[in-house]
Order: sequence, then C-alpha cells, then structure tokens
Amino acid sequence: MPRKTQRNTRGKIVAAAWKLFYEQGYEHTTVEDILALSGTSKGTFYHYFEGKDALLGTLSVLFDEKYAALMPTLPEDMDALDTLAYLNRELFAMIDASIPLELLARLLSTQLTVRGEKHLLDRDRLYFRLLREIVSRGQARGEVRADMTVGEITKAYALMERALMYDWCLCSGVYNLSRYGAEMMGQFLQSYRASEK
Repeated sequence: MPRKTQRNTRGKIVAAAWKLFYEQGYEHTTVEDILALSGTSKGTFYHYFEGKDALLGTLSVLFDEKYAALMPTLPEDMDALDTLAYLNRELFAMIDASIPLELLARLLSTQLTVRGEKHLLDRDRLYFRLLREIVSRGQARGEVRADMTVGEITKAYALMERALMYDWCLCSGVYNLSRYGAEMMGQFLQSYRASEK
C-alpha cells in the first residue's frame, strides 16, 4: 500500500475515533463504532492500532494537523513570537471546543507511563519541525533572541504548552484554557524576544 494511502487510511480512523470520543465519550465508543464511521475493516484497524487505547496517543496527530492547517493562513511577515502565540491560542481554542477534559487527561497520563511511545516528545513530529522553522526564521530576522539555540527555545515552548495543558487537567478545567493560556504564553514568549539595540 502506498505511504500516502496508509496515512489517509490511518488519518480516517483517527478522525473518526476522536469525533466519536467527543460525541459519545471514550468509554461509550467501541472499535465497531470507529470502523463504521471511518469506513474501514477490522483488519485494517488492527493493522494500525492494537486497540482503542492505542488511539489515545494519536491526539498529538490532531495537534500536528491543527498547526499544519494554520500555517498557510499566516502572513509571511508575521513576527515569529506572535506566530507562536497565535498557534497556541488556536490549538487551545480547539481543545476548549472539541477535546473533552477526560480525554486530554487520559492522553497526558499515557505519556507518563514508563513504557510506550512518548508521542508528545517525538522531535520528528510535524509540530516540532514547524516550531523549529518558526524560531529559526525569527532568529534570522532578529525577532528572537540568539543567545539560545533553536532547539532550546523550541523545547521550552513545547514544555510551556504541555505544562498549561497538564495544569488545566489538574484543575479539572475550572478556567478557560484559551484565555489563561494566551495570558501565560504571552508572558512566557516575551522572555524570548530579542532585545532592541
């Protein structure tokens, strides 16, 4: 099977699963429900995933897709740190609107287990590639401080984004993630702005 077809098939399964998780809840969604909505066979499903629990790690795929969809909409001359703040606001707005708290908490908890893939830390993810590109461009334009490497700044940004999601889950979603995230991320990003001469 060609690689693009595999990505599309896997993507259909992931999209169907998360739609159902949102509408019905994780516990009430069965593999059969996912098969029906995605239009895939049981054999195809199990080719990509060991079971329903394996889909929890795919939330990072949805995050990557959100960032990828937003990138072409950004003005080319947009400041790098403003770009990061915008991407974060949009991601958190998506979480507020369509990712139930218990699902996000479940994903984050799977990343804390000793075994298994650490999807959120995978530096080869589209998410990290886009972040490195944005920070690198910002340094080249003199917008982002140059006394730290692109990797260090990218790591710190991803850490801050995860910290905000973890805190929101720990606090049982009592505050609006988008609003609070925008305030905290704005303050955080200011520390990476290049000082004016």
